[in-house]
This record gives sequence, structure tokens and C-alpha cells, in this order.
Amino acid sequence: MAIPKYDEMYRVFLECLADMQQHKSKELRDIIAARLSVSDTERQERLPSGQQAIFDNRVGWTRTYLKKAGLITSPQRGIYQLTQQGKQVLDSNPDVIDNSFLEQFESFRQFMHAEPKSTKHIATDSQDGQSPQDTFDLAYQKINHALADDLLTEIMKQSPVFFEKMVVQLLENMGYGGSVENAGLVVGQTGDEGIDGIIREDKLGFSLIYIQAKRWDRTTSIGRPELQKFVGALAGQGANKGLFITTAQFTKEAREYAKKQHTTKVVLVDGESLAKLMIEYNLGVSTEAVYQIKRLDSDFFSDDND
Repeated sequence: MAIPKYDEMYRVFLECLADMQQHKSKELRDIIAARLSVSDTERQERLPSGQQAIFDNRVGWTRTYLKKAGLITSPQRGIYQLTQQGKQVLDSNPDVIDNSFLEQFESFRQFMHAEPKSTKHIATDSQDGQSPQDTFDLAYQKINHALADDLLTEIMKQSPVFFEKMVVQLLENMGYGGSVENAGLVVGQTGDEGIDGIIREDKLGFSLIYIQAKRWDRTTSIGRPELQKFVGALAGQGANKGLFITTAQFTKEAREYAKKQHTTKVVLVDGESLAKLMIEYNLGVSTEAVYQIKRLDSDFFSDDND
């Protein structure tokens, strides 16, 4: 039989976790393949990129969507377990478990419809009227959107110290601090209220950027008072450049306040922007596949080549 689509594996994936115990990814893939009669030959079929098996990739997306719906959880890397909400779904034994069914869960709706502004007009399951390039671009952005969400979920499992060190590495990846050995950064050791770190803006250290790094709940809204405290701390240091980076989000008032600062430049990086930067600068992620999209070289076929 053909390899099942990711949404055709929702029910069996949940059933594999019905004992409420923790199970490894490989164990789940093996059980799902056996129950859905996916042969060893079919399990070896690769994506066009050749980087991953089609079956493994689809099981991965099955996990992603069930996790976003709150039906499964991942207490550790590569380990999955049914949630109480997932148990309730199994106990209710619905006729069909598909994306339409998962739409009843708020977390799933937020994940599916919280697309980047540039793609909201095409962020639907239907691709009618879209060119192959449009479809490819949308798929790419959906994958990155899912990855960004996973990154923030993993960050929230870590300690504040891990987050501070991660911010250091991200800034170094972006070219700040000169080098890892001579970054000129101090995190959590400055002793200055409201300042979590300092990093050189250039290799010679002519300019310093003062940092506040906060691993706060993603649903938390950081308002103007927190920004005022940070700006006050910057003033106390005689600093004119500050970076407030967090896993949370900023209110409209906080962003407007930051823009109004003339003597001090304050840059705000919220959770969504943080995840995008991590993807762009290859922190906490690895390349799974590379696709080359080619076009016709008109010059090659022009008369000038005769």
C-alpha cells in the first residue's frame, strides 16, 4: 500500500501512546509502520532531496500537529507521551481524527493560523490559483513557522542560565563581539541592576551594547514599565545602545516607547523574532535538505552564442 499521509496517522499515533507511558521516536515509527502495513521497502523510500525517508518525515509531521493540538507532549528530546487531553480524545473514539477535528483545540488553531503577515493571504490548505513557486514558498514558510515554534518550546524547557548563554552565542553568530574568545561579554555577572550582559559591537570594542535577556513565558506581554527600567539602567551606565531580548512579547506601548528614545537606541527582540534569528544564523538547528530551483538560461540560447 502507499505510504500513509501524515494526517492519516493521527489515530494510530495516539493509540501507540494509550498506555500513558513515555515512548521513543524509533519505537513509535516501528509500531506505526507495522500497524499500517508499511513495508521495509516503502520505509526506505526517500524524499526528492534524498536527505530523509518519506515515512519518517510524515511521522514527524504527525507528531508536530498532535503536539500543537496538545494531545501529546515531549518531556525529553525524542520521547513522547499522551496528555490527558489526548487520552480524552481516544476515550471518546471519534469517527475521524484529521486536521478539521484538531481545529477544536485553541493551541492548534493558533499554530495553524499564526502565519507570517506576508503569507496570511495564502495560508490555507487549498492552493487553488497558486503557482508551483507560490506553493513551494508557502511550504517553506510553514516549515520554518513550525520550526520556530519548536525552538521556543525547547528554550522554555531550559534554565535561565542556558538562555543567557544561548543569547551570547546567537550574538556571536551574528558577528558581534569579534570572536568567541574575545567577545567582551558578561552575562549575569555585571552586578548592575537591569543589565544582564555587555557585548562589543565591533571587533575593536569601540562601541558597547548593553543587554537584558529574559526567558519569560511566551504568553507574557512586556509593557512600558519594564522598558523604562531598562532605559534607566542604560542611563546609569552612560550607555546609548541597548538590546532587550526575550521569549515573551512586547506590548504596543512598549514598542512605541522604545522608538521614542533619542539619546539611547533600544532594540527589542521578542520570541518570534528570536526564533527567526536562530534559524537564520543556524543556532539550535541543522540543515535537513537543500533544494535548488533553476530557471531557463535565456542567454545560453541567444543568437549571440552563434
